[in-house]
Amino acid sequence: MNTYLEIPALPPRSIVLTPPLTDEEFEHMCEQTKLGSLERSKEGTIIVNAPAGGMTSSSNNEISRQLGNWWIQHRRGRVFDSSGGFFLPDGSMLNPDAAYVTATQLQGLRRKDLARLPRLTPAFVVELRSESDRLSEVATKMEAWIANGVEVGWLIDPDAKQVHIYAKGSETRVESGHTVAGSGPVDGFVLDLEEVWRCYE
Repeated sequence: MNTYLEIPALPPRSIVLTPPLTDEEFEHMCEQTKLGSLERSKEGTIIVNAPAGGMTSSSNNEISRQLGNWWIQHRRGRVFDSSGGFFLPDGSMLNPDAAYVTATQLQGLRRKDLARLPRLTPAFVVELRSESDRLSEVATKMEAWIANGVEVGWLIDPDAKQVHIYAKGSETRVESGHTVAGSGPVDGFVLDLEEVWRCYE
């Protein structure tokens, strides 16, 4: 007697709906989906992100821990981790691996505004390249963050042990030292890269 294992179809990497979902419909979809975390491009394409692997998840946690420790020193604004997302001015909804929103940006927001996906652009974001990411894809996402008003963004590439630093109105530069220092909204924040790289050992 033969036994057949039924393998479910792989979920799509992107979904295009016509007409596109409203913000409220898309947020409801994010809450209900079991496919993974969702993002939305400015064109309305829904992007399905698989759960992070162990090393990437551990590294995300380390980055958020260090950013949170810096925040504790002044307790202004808010730090967000990789499970959060933001509706941006161009109509997209993107998830950073870590983000910081200033106290000024939070003024006027009510509790219920932050209980949902915030409609604001973080002042600072971090994107961590995972094993499955192409560098060009993460760079394109970082450019979208900057185009929507992010002041400073870090693209961290653990394979090359480099940090690509994006800032509004400046050329992208690359650093590869033991630490990387924040500027602008995260002036005074210093990320210990050796602790981040240790997550990949």
